[in-house]
Amino acid sequence: MKKNIAIIGYGGMGWWHGDYLKKSDVCNLLGVWDINPDRLVIARNEGINTYSSLEELLGDDRLDIVTVATPNDIHKELIIKVLESGKNAISEKPVTLCSEDLQEMFDASNRTGKLFTVHQNRRWDCDFLAMKQVYESGVLGEVFNIESRVHGSRGIPGDWRGMKQYGGGMMLDWGVHIIDQMLLMVPSKIKKVYCQFDHVTNYEVDDGFRLTLNFENGVRAYLEVGTSNFINLPRWYMQGENGTAVINDFSCEGKIVCVENWDEKDVVPVRTAAGLTKTMAPRKDDTIKTHEIPQITSDVHDFYRNVAKAVDGIESQLITHPQLMRVMKLMEACAKSDETGMPVDFE
Repeated sequence: MKKNIAIIGYGGMGWWHGDYLKKSDVCNLLGVWDINPDRLVIARNEGINTYSSLEELLGDDRLDIVTVATPNDIHKELIIKVLESGKNAISEKPVTLCSEDLQEMFDASNRTGKLFTVHQNRRWDCDFLAMKQVYESGVLGEVFNIESRVHGSRGIPGDWRGMKQYGGGMMLDWGVHIIDQMLLMVPSKIKKVYCQFDHVTNYEVDDGFRLTLNFENGVRAYLEVGTSNFINLPRWYMQGENGTAVINDFSCEGKIVCVENWDEKDVVPVRTAAGLTKTMAPRKDDTIKTHEIPQITSDVHDFYRNVAKAVDGIESQLITHPQLMRVMKLMEACAKSDETGMPVDFE
């Protein structure tokens, strides 16, 4: 049976949820509410019912699920109200601003017996799923380095994302995604966290960061978000003992190159401006083999399909409380590392 759902907040992501839910095979969108009346007009013009107040929405006994898509600083307050009104709750990411707030949200979920999860939609990105498959396939041999980057050149959007009081900054905006992806990809504890925040165009919150994670299984991960990059580096770069994989952007264009003959003897030196080098000479074609990046098909609406089944007890929720807390505590460790200028022990 389809679940009845409403949305609190009808800005960018609220509209995105509404657009998906209007076509959903598992949910009926009963309406939206936003503190801004202009957004309610937009919703009605799109054929969506609107609630006159938060109280009216929370008092609608037909609702099974409420999605909260507001600025980050009010997620906790709204999610707890949703849960205490007897409805299951979905929060946009980042779920909240600190681990103490997140624990309060977990406590409300446990107290009310209602499902609470977060819309970590980037788990369905094809570039991530392709690189995860490369990692798990073993085609590169033992992987020792993974690099994940998201680059733009427009600075922080000129809205609440640039203000600390609302939970702005790129660590909370994009870091939460690429950290979540990396923790799903590498099933190992983390030993050390070292992070540096950028403040190129904004001094109140970070407008980028550079993060190194050292995993117990020997993998080193480097994660980077930048908003002042006018030449982008690859979205993904992975090195193993027998090969390298690269994905250039969200379109999954890239390749895998693996060694076929480690014992190449006839190396022709490369002439550089100031000398010769054999070490950095390119390999001959007969010593390597190029493979295509896996092409993954995914459907982000599987998130709502899972939530609907989890509400009925048919499936476990995909995005779990321990996963959410691990990401939140890791982001807090990043802030501590940036503040002290030192690596931080983790797990």
